[in-house]
Order: sequence, then C-alpha cells, then structure tokens
Amino acid sequence: MNKPVAPEEFDYGPLYAAQKKVYPQKVSGRYRNVKWALMAVCLGIYYLLPFVRWNRGPGAPDQAVLVDLPNSRFYFFFIELWPQEVYFFTGLLILAALTLFLMNAIGGRVWCGYLCPQTVWTDLFFAVERLIEGDRRERMKKEAEGLTLQRVVELTMKHSIWLLIAWWTGGAWVLYFNDAPTLVRELVTFQAPALAYIWIAILTATTYTLAGWMREQVCLYMCPWPRIQAALTDEWALNVTYKTDRGEQRTSLKKAAELRALGQPAGDCIDCYQCVNVCPVGIDIRNGLQMDCIQCGLCIDACDGVMSKIGRPTRLIGYDTDINIARRKAGKSEIYRIIRPRTVAYVGMIVAVGAVMLYALLNRSLLDINVLHDRNPVAVRLSDGSIRNAYTVRLLNKRGAGRVVTLDVNGPVNATVHVVGMDAVSSGWPEIVLGRDQTTELRVLVTAPAAINSEKSLPLVMRVTDAVHGDMASATDHFVAP
Repeated sequence: MNKPVAPEEFDYGPLYAAQKKVYPQKVSGRYRNVKWALMAVCLGIYYLLPFVRWNRGPGAPDQAVLVDLPNSRFYFFFIELWPQEVYFFTGLLILAALTLFLMNAIGGRVWCGYLCPQTVWTDLFFAVERLIEGDRRERMKKEAEGLTLQRVVELTMKHSIWLLIAWWTGGAWVLYFNDAPTLVRELVTFQAPALAYIWIAILTATTYTLAGWMREQVCLYMCPWPRIQAALTDEWALNVTYKTDRGEQRTSLKKAAELRALGQPAGDCIDCYQCVNVCPVGIDIRNGLQMDCIQCGLCIDACDGVMSKIGRPTRLIGYDTDINIARRKAGKSEIYRIIRPRTVAYVGMIVAVGAVMLYALLNRSLLDINVLHDRNPVAVRLSDGSIRNAYTVRLLNKRGAGRVVTLDVNGPVNATVHVVGMDAVSSGWPEIVLGRDQTTELRVLVTAPAAINSEKSLPLVMRVTDAVHGDMASATDHFVAP
C-alpha cells in the first residue's frame, strides 16, 4: 500500500509562476471582427466623450460628462447629481454587478474577452506590436537573433507609440474632471494644475505597464473576477469549449483521411496548434476550461479557418457546455438553456433596481432642506416668558436658475420665524432668495409662547416651498423647552 501523504508534505506548487513570453498570432474571423468593433467603440467613447458639449443654460458647464469636484457635482448630459444623491452611484454599482453576473450566466467571461479595459488596451498594444515587429514567427525569430540595429529601431518605435497611447489615456482621464478644451490648452501651455500632470503621469505609467508588459499576468494574478466568476457560473453557462466529441482522437490530416477511408472514426483535430498560437494568454483550450482563459473567441476563429481549409465542419471550438458534449456522445440532441431561474432572477433584479432608480430620478426634487438644531444651548427662555430654539438650515437649490422660496414651520402653536440677517421678524412666513445651483445656509430662530406649548419636546416640521415651480421640501426636528 502507498503511504498516505501528510498535508504538510504535499507540494501545492508555486503561488506565482514566472511570466512566459506570449506571441499571439494574427487571426481573422467573426469574433476578431467583433473585438475590433468593440475596441473602436470603447476607445472612441473614452477618448472623445470629454469633448462632447451639452447646453445647460447660462453659467452652467457645457461639458456633457463632467465630475466637478470643486463644486461637488456630477454632470451626465441632462442629469446633474449632488453629493446628497450618492445613492444613485450605489444603484449604478449594483446594476453593473448584476449585469456582470448575467453576462457570466449566459456567456461565461464575455466581459473579460471583449469589454474589460485591460483586454481592450492590451489588444491595442498587441496591434501596434504586430504592425511594427511583424506577426508571431517574425517576432519570435527577431527575439532569438538578439539586438540588431533594426531591432533597436523597431523596439524604440513600439515603446514610443505605447507610451503615446498610455499618455493620452491618462490625459483623457483627467479631462473628465475639468472643462476638456480649457484643460488641453492649459496642459499644452504648461499652465495646468500640478495635480493634473501628476495624475497623467500615474495613469500613463500604469497603462504602459499593465497593457504593455504585464498583459495576461493582470488577468491571472491581479484581477479577482476569474475566481469570483468560477463560483457564480453553472453547468448551463456557455463557455469557449473544445468539443472533445468531435476532436478526439487527434491525428494528422493524412492519417485522419486514411482512417475515414477505412470506415474507422477519426477526430477532426489535426493538432495544428493554431488555437494556441492565436491565444493572447498562451493557453491550450483543448485542455478544458481554465482560469487563465479570458474567452475572447480568437481560438474559435483560428480553428474555423483550419476546418474550412481541410473540408471539415466549423465550430470544433465554440461556445458550448459540457452537458452538450456528453449528450452528443450519447447520441442525444443538444440543449441550450439561456432562460433559466438564474438568468431570470438576474434580469428581474436588474429591472427592479433600474425601475427604482428611474422612478427616483424622474421624481427627484430640485429643492432640498437640511435642519440642524443648536446644541448649546438647545433652548432659551426670553424675558417675556416665550421659548426660542435656534437652527442651522441649509437650503439646496438644484435648479439652474435663481428662485424665491417660502419658509414655514409646523409644530409649536403660534410660532414666529426669524431668519437672521433679514430686516425684521415677518408677521407671515419669510421669503428667501436662493441663487441658482447652490447651497444657502441660514440661521433660523423659532419662537413660541410657553403657556400654550408646555410640552418638554414638540415635533417640528420645517418646510420650504417654491410656489412658482411647484417644488417643496421638508425636514423634521424638535422644538424643546429649557
């Protein structure tokens, strides 16, 4: 009998494997075209969106998408969000997570293969490398020959373009935090804030390092999603799969033809390794589903090209499930279950969260009020016996124009309101002028007779109303006795 191995004696292998140089080969086909199209769309949006204009009226920024940190605003076309509305960002994060879960339940790591920024920029860097140094065999040959004058020139050109792309990536990011044309002019004339140059340098370095040097190492070691999605997926999720029922046993093209001529079975895979050569992470998809695989579909295009050339059906590698492989081996028909409890639940949650956010957005008030009761002292008894409470009131006018609002109080009987800074105590409710798109802080004194307000604490509702636009907001506090 074999002696059992103690856990402490078991060799789990290294936690980190040294990077092996990957030389992805050029490939054409449906999935490659999809990746080119998505790359163009994603990069186009990222680089050009800061320059899109949106008219919000006089005095408002006209950049369509802007994170205005000095004024604590986020602008997205017709939407303007304040810090008090951070719950919208929370909702967006929840929607993004649920969408990612849904994508994984339907098509595996679709996000990783087509839309992840690491994939998009690495793909762009690969394209530059291939354009300057040549395709896979040329690059491998040049690497083996060592440094020559031509090699030095090519490497200089490649890394210069990489740095230029990385620099513009960092530059585009900071444009989302300031007026883009103005900041570009300031950057060119070296009049921009030092913080802008610092962030451009940081993002340039990270883009150049991650997309140019680390590449697949980011997906394998730095990104948590491969491990998370492995826990979220199920047996019905479509993944890029080598169909062993068709491919095995592997043999050469000539041998396969001989076997078929004799009426014997032969696998369609001819061991050409094209699926490995085009893989951006350098794995062999024929070894089964692997954490390294980003499921970009390039191996499908490579294999389809080979199958077409040798006269065999395409999609030896394709989006499939192990269930279907087993069913085909048993002579049964394929089953695809895109609609199942998991995907229905994800879609339902996405619709519910989206509906709540849309309702909140459509019904959001452009007027808000916050009330803070004084703590020292909480109340004062005046010489005539009446009680006075003081409050700090912040009024938020989210409308892009000035307005006049009325401040009234409900709670203490026969209460009067005095806004410090106004000429006198108003017999009615005070009217306050609010500037456009700004917060106004007021000192408000509420006074009420003690005889008819004998309770130690009374609920108080402070309400602000704009009769012209129909906006109203309120906040609750307490009116207390000394």
